[in-house]
Amino acid sequence: MMRLCCKPIIKAIISGMSELSSNSRKVSNEQMSLLEEACRLALITRWTGEHHIHLWKQGIDKILLDLLFNFRNQQYKHSMSLDEQIATAKEGLNANYLLVLRSYIWDILGWLAIHCGEDFHPESELYINILITCACLTFVDAIRKWHKIYEKDNAGVFRSESATRAVFMMIYSPCKYIASRTRTILSEILEPDGLEYLKTLVHFLNNLSSWTEFGMPDRLQIIIYLMGFACYSGLPQYQTWVVKRRGVKTLLALMRWCLSNDFHIERSSFAPHLHNAVCERICCWVSAEDWEGKDILLFFSLWGLAELIQHSLCIGNNQDRISCEMRHIEAQLVSELQDICTNSCAPGLQWYAAFILSYFGYYGFPGKHAKRIGKALNEKDDADIQLILANGECLSVHGVVLAIQCPSLLPPEVLLPGEVTSDDSSGGGSMETCRGFQKDIRLSAHVDHQALVMLLDYIYLGYLQAGDELAKKLRTLAKRCNLQSLLQMLCRKRPKWGTAFPSIDLNVALGPSGHCFSDVILEAKATELLGWTCGVCSLPRPHMHAHKVVLSSSCDYLRALFKSGMQESHLETIKVSISWEAMVKLGNCFYSGKLPKPPSGCLWNIMDTEEKLHELQPYVELFGLSEFWLMQDVQEACSDVIISCLGSSRELSIKILHVAANLSVWKLAEVAATYAAPLYRQLCNSGELESLDEMLVEMVRAASVQLSQQASREDQVPKLYSRPSSR
Repeated sequence: MMRLCCKPIIKAIISGMSELSSNSRKVSNEQMSLLEEACRLALITRWTGEHHIHLWKQGIDKILLDLLFNFRNQQYKHSMSLDEQIATAKEGLNANYLLVLRSYIWDILGWLAIHCGEDFHPESELYINILITCACLTFVDAIRKWHKIYEKDNAGVFRSESATRAVFMMIYSPCKYIASRTRTILSEILEPDGLEYLKTLVHFLNNLSSWTEFGMPDRLQIIIYLMGFACYSGLPQYQTWVVKRRGVKTLLALMRWCLSNDFHIERSSFAPHLHNAVCERICCWVSAEDWEGKDILLFFSLWGLAELIQHSLCIGNNQDRISCEMRHIEAQLVSELQDICTNSCAPGLQWYAAFILSYFGYYGFPGKHAKRIGKALNEKDDADIQLILANGECLSVHGVVLAIQCPSLLPPEVLLPGEVTSDDSSGGGSMETCRGFQKDIRLSAHVDHQALVMLLDYIYLGYLQAGDELAKKLRTLAKRCNLQSLLQMLCRKRPKWGTAFPSIDLNVALGPSGHCFSDVILEAKATELLGWTCGVCSLPRPHMHAHKVVLSSSCDYLRALFKSGMQESHLETIKVSISWEAMVKLGNCFYSGKLPKPPSGCLWNIMDTEEKLHELQPYVELFGLSEFWLMQDVQEACSDVIISCLGSSRELSIKILHVAANLSVWKLAEVAATYAAPLYRQLCNSGELESLDEMLVEMVRAASVQLSQQASREDQVPKLYSRPSSR
């Protein structure tokens, strides 16, 4: 949308936010509504993109300042000292102008700062400097007199959270100018009581892990204090004090408290200005999750921890203290951080867990799918390429993995399918282009053997483990191989806000770029597909050119088959008793570790029963296949999809029951019968059960009886517990 309509959208935002009359401080209700909607639309700044450039060009900093305290009607010098800026900001904030827009202003300012380029410089330093000063003053007020704000002004608490967040984002902005000015201005405002405020934050956070669920302080106070602590961790004059007072231990305890208590807070749950009543009434509206996800306490704990560990390495003897403090818990911490990388759905959490891991010698991005593909690292049977170093040492690798993960290691003639030829080029067969395909690749004398071995760890597993000296060699190799994400971790550069967490996705290998490495074909059962053709071979039936190395890593059944030595293990084509639609989804699971989801919301609701069945049947087929092929993860994912669809469309239950029975997937048949149970009488009267076998009808009837008995027992529960306790 932004690529297509960026300029018109920015024009609408700027026009709406500039709606104020230049000669009046009073704002009509109509103007206020327009201003608020324009500010709400401006929250698209949460996402990176070209619209940020256009907003700065249109003077968004001046517009925000006008909305903050009617700056356009005031007479100010074009250049001010820091003291004058602070005085001006205090005066403007105390006027309480357009308070309802404050949270929007702080959020927009924060997003603009966190997505700025490193060398960005605003056209007017005055506007951005006063905005920074205003945000810093609001933040310091929040930590200085929390209870007074909370008791007198609930809306003020929300504004304080937004301002604190804006300061946090500006301190850690990639933009050198904004980050530097924010640190300077905040440090000045904190004097002379900044250390006392910091002690209050540390004392509060140290005690947090001892609070019970029912005796916890207000969650906004926790968030503001934790963000405040992260802000202090970015100020040079306070970093050493924080490290020496065991700030690392404080954040480690808080991180573990979040993980062990399963305590989740999503920002939208306490920030009312983020809710859009119009959008939320749309039936298929899905809230876009923020980068930090639903665990913002854990996110800010990890961010602060990363900053303190980084700083502790720069202050001499304190490095030894940190090392001693963490040595006995390092293994456990590494395991916890890897678990966050693997199991969290929030990219921000994953990135910062990976960032901290880099300080313990683990560089990269652990993941479930990467762990499966990593099984192939030391497998030589399916290797089709040898990397030969200058000293004659050889490493056997798999061309398909390198072609997708690190194509720079392969010469162009290996990457281009048309360049690959074979001994048998008679045509007509399915695997002539890749049978017996082997390639020796000689590497430069500058390539270090140990560094290459570690690089292959990253290519297959998603991460590697290396000491500082080896990491230096790897930086050179990663740069030449254009592995930017790995290079960022090796250089320990702070993650860029909003960036997706890297993961191994080999789906591209199912297309032309992977055909030259294919050594097995998966053939779906015969179905009528109009216009089916294959660009590689002449097989008429729908099929997929696959790779044993990927199939073996993702499926233990196929792994055992290929290694069995039986006749089947040497077959070029494996016939799979599922439809082509199910085969495509299976390929996604094997190559990316993800099961594609069916349409949802309006797209699902407007389908008729037959269309829904057509969408759902491939998941039933995959469920049955995964049971036979021992793919528990795939089976669980299919089960989740099917149950979700049956929950919203119970009329499908009889048809799914019939399909599952025909495929002998009895676990799923029982689930479908359970969903059909509430409709049993209706189904009997309509005659729909007549199309089922007696055994299937009995399954539905038994499920209906069980449901009735369960309902009867639940009706009796209040009577059983109606007596007062003897205590």
